[in-house]
Amino acid sequence: MSAEIVAVCLGKGGIPKHSVPSAQVVQSGLVGDRHRYELHGGFDRAICLLSEEVYASLREDDVRCETPGTFGENVLARGLDDARLRPGDRLRLGPEVVIEIYDIRAPCTTLKSVDRRFPDLMLGRSGWMARVIETGVLEPGMPIVRVDTV
Repeated sequence: MSAEIVAVCLGKGGIPKHSVPSAQVVQSGLVGDRHRYELHGGFDRAICLLSEEVYASLREDDVRCETPGTFGENVLARGLDDARLRPGDRLRLGPEVVIEIYDIRAPCTTLKSVDRRFPDLMLGRSGWMARVIETGVLEPGMPIVRVDTV
């Protein structure tokens, strides 16, 4: 897998989130990021990861999504192979941060504000929720690599 961070996004709760030049990652997620509902956060769901390829796929379905953070993701990645990711997989984001995939992100009805066909249109391409294993700083352009677990 040859992937990289395209954007790091924070929000006040709900969608959209907005790109930032960098963000500090702690056990509970990105510093400055908020969640509107309790089920959207927590240690197991600290970071939402989505691939740029999902954006391209949704644009083919005439969804207007040009700006990172449109779908509430914290990390927009390029080259992430969603088909090969599974809960329990670990990824190193940049030199410091390690996350562990917890579960597939369940698209919610909040996404209807982007397109009335959501959340159904996003099924199978909604991204991942992850817990933070190692903290640090994230910035666009940083590499993403799979970490072998013992």
